[in-house]
Amino acid sequence: MKILVYGYGNPGRMDDGLGSELVNALEQWAKENNMDNIEFDSNYQLNIEDAYEISTKDIVIFVDASREDIDDFLLTKVDENSKLSFTSHEASPGYIYHLSNKLFNKSPKTFLLHIKGYKWDFQQGLSEKAKLNLNKAIAYMKIVLKNPYKISNFKHNIIIQN
Repeated sequence: MKILVYGYGNPGRMDDGLGSELVNALEQWAKENNMDNIEFDSNYQLNIEDAYEISTKDIVIFVDASREDIDDFLLTKVDENSKLSFTSHEASPGYIYHLSNKLFNKSPKTFLLHIKGYKWDFQQGLSEKAKLNLNKAIAYMKIVLKNPYKISNFKHNIIIQN
């Protein structure tokens, strides 16, 4: 089973860098555990070109910082019913999923891991509360990545809310 974990956000905007931080931590962990079926990527934002990359995977987990009213983190399913948005500055996970389906006739099991952030100032480094949420999300994702078949069978939109 080919898996992609794709974090996005701006590490120069404090907690907006949560996606990249999670990718960095899990990439190291996956290497140490010889989990070569998992690929990792991160960027400031999603791009329409990412539709091809996700079309080659069985499971895709996007990771982003969240300003929403959630506790620590939330894992939701991304599909044709997800919020679709695209501007020259933003492409949503739902839009990338939509493009993968329409352009390449591929619909990988796709999820979005929202990690609660608190500070968005122009500086490097995560807030202390965001670091706690990140550590909880990393621990959860290690379980998910060790057992990807469990997540691929979920039918509901919200998988877990911590």
